[in-house]
Amino acid sequence: MPALRLDAAVPPPELDGLRRDVRAFLAEEIAAGRIVPHADNWLAGWDPAFSRRLGERGWIGMTFPRAYGGSEAGSLARFAVTEELLAAGAPVAAHWIADRQSGPSLLKFGTEEQRRAYLPGIARGETSFAIGMSEPDSGSDLASVRTRAERADGGWVVNGAKVWTSGAHLADAMIALVRTGPAGQSRHEGLTQLIVDLRSPGLQIRPIRLLTGEHHFNEVVLTDVFVPDGRVLGTVGDGWRQVTSELSFERSGPERILSTFPLLAAVAGRLAERGADAADRARIGMLVARLWALRQMSLAVAARLAAGDAPAIEAAVVKDLGTRFEGALTETVRLLVRVEPDLASSDPLAQLLAQSVLHGPGFTLRGGTNEILRGVVAKAILAGGGEAR
Repeated sequence: MPALRLDAAVPPPELDGLRRDVRAFLAEEIAAGRIVPHADNWLAGWDPAFSRRLGERGWIGMTFPRAYGGSEAGSLARFAVTEELLAAGAPVAAHWIADRQSGPSLLKFGTEEQRRAYLPGIARGETSFAIGMSEPDSGSDLASVRTRAERADGGWVVNGAKVWTSGAHLADAMIALVRTGPAGQSRHEGLTQLIVDLRSPGLQIRPIRLLTGEHHFNEVVLTDVFVPDGRVLGTVGDGWRQVTSELSFERSGPERILSTFPLLAAVAGRLAERGADAADRARIGMLVARLWALRQMSLAVAARLAAGDAPAIEAAVVKDLGTRFEGALTETVRLLVRVEPDLASSDPLAQLLAQSVLHGPGFTLRGGTNEILRGVVAKAILAGGGEAR
């Protein structure tokens, strides 16, 4: 393996106008009361109408070809739009997974029929996806997949369960990693990705509620669920290579560092109002410095994705460091202001702090636990004799 590549990337200046357009749109949405800023809203804020309004402006499917409803604006333009949406705490969950990873996976591995069946709807903000990777009792050991798909006439019969499937109770489809053959010499052999219709007979979706009572995590139980051959994604038996490519999209985006940004903006505003002493300014400065460094790392990965690379190890680094930062941000804010976290408070800062505290336990779990990610990075470097740079 070569050294970890996180080369500096600078967004082109022509994206400044795009950012201004997105900010103006979001300001209008907030002023009209159509959206309310919320911490961690990329996962918790399911608002199909808002997603459709973004789709009308060409702000979903920005990496998709025009032939499939996209704008071909590219990864860095999508990065700019994504940052603005996250910074505003906008409710983007209805299209997030489909736009971030399911769509790009369909472009890379899907058939022409699959692309035309799903991509235009994703770009319009009308078609949603869930992630079918994790399983009960497996933690972050993705290779331990036990959900099986057996050959049947014209397709596959699937039995097993997936867990932490965000939005599965509302989504249209799920790309599931299943075992279609023996593991052989490696547990990575015999795995395949299937596009599962989440309204299929034999499929049961069970809610897993957060501490807040919110429902966006699920367990999806599949009992003799039929998936036609036309919904095999990519090549049978090549699922591990495909899914590790997909994880580059899942782990490296700005959502790994900006889930709690609305809280940071709110506390900075509060301190500016009351006057901050040197110690408070230092704490805020440390957070901003970490955030800026992580942003540059996330941009570097976005640039490599735009170039057609699959920077899985670099994405794991960004995800590990980013989610640790998000937790540190919440704890720092609790020290900076004497505000009681309260979801029902009329004080937006108290609401955002409560949302961040209660969502915090999930930060280091989704997309792979931090311990697993560090193991992935360490093994890759040791195996190749590389070093981070």
